[in-house]
Amino acid sequence: MATQTKRPTKRRAIQHPKQQRRTTRSRFLLSVAAAGLVLLAAAVLLQGGSDGPAGASEGLPATSDYHSLLVSPDDPQRLLLGTHQGLYSSSDGGRTWTFAQLQGQDAMNLARPTGSTIWAAGHGVLAKSTDGGATWSDVRPDGLPGLDVHGFAADPENPRLLYAAIAGQGLYRSDDGGQSFSVVSTDVGPDVMALAVTPDDRILAGDMRQGLLESRDGGDTWTLRLRAGLMGIAVNPSDPKRVLATGPGIALSRDGGRTWKPVLDVPDGAGPVAWAPSNANVAYAVGLDRTLYRTADGGTTWSEVAAGKVG
Repeated sequence: MATQTKRPTKRRAIQHPKQQRRTTRSRFLLSVAAAGLVLLAAAVLLQGGSDGPAGASEGLPATSDYHSLLVSPDDPQRLLLGTHQGLYSSSDGGRTWTFAQLQGQDAMNLARPTGSTIWAAGHGVLAKSTDGGATWSDVRPDGLPGLDVHGFAADPENPRLLYAAIAGQGLYRSDDGGQSFSVVSTDVGPDVMALAVTPDDRILAGDMRQGLLESRDGGDTWTLRLRAGLMGIAVNPSDPKRVLATGPGIALSRDGGRTWKPVLDVPDGAGPVAWAPSNANVAYAVGLDRTLYRTADGGTTWSEVAAGKVG
């Protein structure tokens, strides 16, 4: 049974249509009972206002959507959040946030192949930082048919090996650190919204039409692991068999993605998810109701991050 915290009486503004909540949640719970887990996430229509550079404010920033999340390799309380309006940072475990970089750019993906190198990719965006996110430069590599990047991941064992899922096109691979890309698959990639690479060279792709797919040969062939559309996938850097997936809720796999267990039901859905590299027990997930969730026991139980405290 999923572990939940008591939700506040006052509802936060959500980031997708309310009328989809009951159907999505019911199908999610029925699928879990029948097959162990099915995350039935649909492409999310996001709504809301925007937020620009400002001082630190409590709670998640009031942007129109949340896309990606990254935790510092040295400090589990330092977070970087990718939104439709740019990057926001937190130094206190997500209690308060400050605008950081890439104003007005849609950071759908964040990937850190090394401690100082970070990639941001999204709608018309492919940017690289080599100083931990302090400064960024645009990257326009050869081989990509466009820059509508819905999925982006780096190999944790080889920082020069990158994968990019281009909307409506396919999955592309770079062997030279992002200078050039070549097509891997046009069957898996056009509808990918979640992408991850494991230390044993497996690619996990959350395809909105086909489900969670796994490749063990660099993307040449694929195996269906879960009939689901996922919004986020995160592989634990210390224990690669422990994988988190987000959709209508948060799910945990303890065998590298073969089987899944729901650990938190999030009625309004969940999107970005990330582990803390310096503490294998800590991870964060962003709810589309503007709630940040945190686990301190490897993904088994979760609690809301509230102003004034963490976990």
